[in-house]
Amino acid sequence: MKKIELAVFDWAGTTIDYGCFAPVKVFLEVFREKGIDVTLDEARTPMGLLKIDHIKAMLSGERVAKLWAEKYKREWTMEDAQEMYGNFEEKLFKILADYTTPVPFCTDTINTLRSMGIKIGSTTGYTQEMMNIVVPLAKEKGYSPDYYVTPSSVPAGRPFPYMIYKNMLELKTGDTDCVVKIGDTISDIKEGRNAKVWTVGVLKGSSELGLTEDEVKNFSEEELKIKMQEVSAKMLSAGAHMVIEDISKVPMAVEIINNRLANGERA
Repeated sequence: MKKIELAVFDWAGTTIDYGCFAPVKVFLEVFREKGIDVTLDEARTPMGLLKIDHIKAMLSGERVAKLWAEKYKREWTMEDAQEMYGNFEEKLFKILADYTTPVPFCTDTINTLRSMGIKIGSTTGYTQEMMNIVVPLAKEKGYSPDYYVTPSSVPAGRPFPYMIYKNMLELKTGDTDCVVKIGDTISDIKEGRNAKVWTVGVLKGSSELGLTEDEVKNFSEEELKIKMQEVSAKMLSAGAHMVIEDISKVPMAVEIINNRLANGERA
C-alpha cells in the first residue's frame, strides 16, 4: 500500500526565519537605493523564486516598471537586474546568519516524521553560497534535513520541479504519489504541483502571511482568522492539496494523505 515516504520542506518562512524577513528586508533596501519605493506586497509576491528571478519579477511588475521608466527614462535591463542582485547578495550575506532559527514546532515535527519512517528533503530559493551560511547554523539550532537542493544545482529553480526530483533521486524515492512538498509561498505550491507530488501550504510563519511571531500573538482572533483565510484561499487557488495552520500539523496532513492514498487517490 502506498504511503508518504518523503517530505520536502522549504527553508525560509517554513522551517526557519519565521515570516521570511531576511530577504524581504534586503529587497526593500535594494530598490530604495535605486530610488524606487516598493511595497511589502511587491517584495513578497515572487518569494520562493531564485533571488535573481525574484528581482526580475519585481522589476516586471506594472507599478514598479512604470516607476523605473519615469525615473530613468528607459525600461530596466538585465544589467540593472544583475547590478541590483549583486547589491542584494552583499547585503543579505551580512544579515543571513541572524535569520537561521527554526520556527516553533519545527524540530518536534521533523522528529515525529522521522519516527514515521519518512525522509526529510528540502528545496530553497537561496543559492548554494547562501545555504553554506544557513545550513550549519540551522543545524546548530536543531534543524537538519537529510538533503537539500538549491537552484544552483538544477536546470532551473521554482516553479520548475527539478529540485524536488533531485531530492527524490538522492533519497531514493521513486513514486511522486509518496512525496509531499511543504512550503509557505505560491512558488512552493507551484513547484509541488509541477512535480506531481502532494502539496501543502503553511500559514503561520509564512511569507504569504508576512507577520512576526509577536504580531501573530497580538492580532485579535478575528483579525488573524480573516488574514489566514485570505492566504489559505490564495494557496488553494494556486493548487495546494491542503493548507495547515503551522508546521506542527504536518504529521496530521501526512495521515490524511495516507488515507487518501489508501482510497486510491493520487497526487
